[in-house]
Amino acid sequence: MQRITAKLAAVTFVLSLATVFATSTPAWAHERRLVADKYNFVVGWGDEPTYNGFKNSVQLILSDAAHSPITDLGDTLQVEVISGDQKVTLPIEADFEVGKFGTPGDYRAWIVPTRTGNYTFHVVGTIHGDKIDEQFTSSETTFDPVKDVAELEFPVKDPTTGQLADRVERETKRVDDQLASVTAKAKDGNDKAGTATTLGVIGIIVGALGLVAGGIGLTRKR
Repeated sequence: MQRITAKLAAVTFVLSLATVFATSTPAWAHERRLVADKYNFVVGWGDEPTYNGFKNSVQLILSDAAHSPITDLGDTLQVEVISGDQKVTLPIEADFEVGKFGTPGDYRAWIVPTRTGNYTFHVVGTIHGDKIDEQFTSSETTFDPVKDVAELEFPVKDPTTGQLADRVERETKRVDDQLASVTAKAKDGNDKAGTATTLGVIGIIVGALGLVAGGIGLTRKR
């Protein structure tokens, strides 16, 4: 009987530890790192899974070596968000107020990722006078890449704002090429019929651009 009681007590203890661990740690899709031998960084997307075209945030859960939350960071850190060859620098701000709302030590940089794929978060600045320069990149072992929202769309998979913008850029290049051709022919003055035809084609393309731009407006409103 004593052995059974001891086993039950051990099982209960292990389950209790598992529960505490599960409820006190952030989402698994974050990268954890000890920085400057005194600061615990937990970095990833604020909302996961992350989809393109929707508001999200770079999340930094910050604590000291003893895992006590750091709540007096102020505005001493920034994050450079990198996607391909594109970069943007954002302030890191507290997403809490001690004793009022949020989780102490939870800092965010707000962003709307518009493209799918892997992102890098380059955190720079200081913490209590200590220089910080750390990079965190999405991967299978860190935090998730940005996914295509079309995976969730039903019944129709509408193009995203980014896809519509890409289409506008392609159509604009076509219009520019056509205008260059018309200008050259107008200077020569030898092909009036061809010029009229080209202008007609340009009119159609411009109309298509208007439809695409209207689609972007509707997507943003949605």
